[in-house]
Amino acid sequence: MQEKLIRWYQDNHRDFPWRENDDPYRIWISEIMLQQTTTEAVIPYFERFMKVFPDVIALGKAPLDDVYKLWEGLGYYRRAKHLHETALLIKEKYDGHFPRDYQDILSLKGIGQYTAGAISSIAFHQCVPAVDGNVLRIISRLYLLDDNIALNKTQKKIYQIVEKLIQHQDASSFNQGLMDLGAMICRPLHPHCQLCPIQDDCQAYQHHQQDVLPVNIKKIRHQDIHYITGVITYQEKFLLLKNKEGLLENLYGFVQYDLESPYSFVERFHDEYGQDLQINCFIKDIKHVFTHRTWYMHIYHFELTQEMAGMYSLEQIAQLPISTAHQKVLKAFLKYQ
Repeated sequence: MQEKLIRWYQDNHRDFPWRENDDPYRIWISEIMLQQTTTEAVIPYFERFMKVFPDVIALGKAPLDDVYKLWEGLGYYRRAKHLHETALLIKEKYDGHFPRDYQDILSLKGIGQYTAGAISSIAFHQCVPAVDGNVLRIISRLYLLDDNIALNKTQKKIYQIVEKLIQHQDASSFNQGLMDLGAMICRPLHPHCQLCPIQDDCQAYQHHQQDVLPVNIKKIRHQDIHYITGVITYQEKFLLLKNKEGLLENLYGFVQYDLESPYSFVERFHDEYGQDLQINCFIKDIKHVFTHRTWYMHIYHFELTQEMAGMYSLEQIAQLPISTAHQKVLKAFLKYQ
């Protein structure tokens, strides 16, 4: 089975810019970008990132705001912060060279078991599994496993299976072969079994269970939050705040409060900043969905009676790292104007 999969990968693999060589830095950046993001969306971001930060040293030297600016639109911004922190650590601890040892790689900030396995196997050709959602699905079908792959115990079981399968193989081609097989053929819905190179080895296919497996039942608590979001201006400038912590850490955005009225917004803003606001108009309602929460942003335009710290022109805003949610707010305001 392993040999058939590897041969198929070598003949049919997808071409991506991060597959041009086995540079661990490029593989690391691509794998972090690919978390929660499609390959098509990542390609232009990856190419821009490599042009500005071609290696660990360049990334570590850059101001964090520059890293955030290049990351703008990719979401999950903590990934960008972890990349920057890890680049600094690699420069200091490993003299700018990406560590080769699996445990050293796993110890780096923002790198979990899957990413460490991908870097170790693809860059350094070590026989280490890289188990992501694609691999969980393929192994579940291959072995006719009815265990829920959302559970940690099932993921551990599948990791151990892959750990045995990868021994004495071309680890890079094997792991990437599983990735591509899951993306191109062994898809979540309606897998293309007639095209699968390991169809004869697949127990789910033999038992007509490929459209049933895997069992993947996640218990997710989703939170809905309603905000009054204030586009606060004075003359031609906008008030933007830099988030200190939390979901959009270090990104700039408009002031927003979990309140039910723009009049309550004016009171809260005065209590916090000692500044008076005039309510000009309602702009629009915007919905922005994160993985485990949804923001309902009720946008109002407020005007200050005097300029205060943290105000930027549109030209200056274009240079700031701003979350996608708040970019939507600015676009709605400009369109309204």
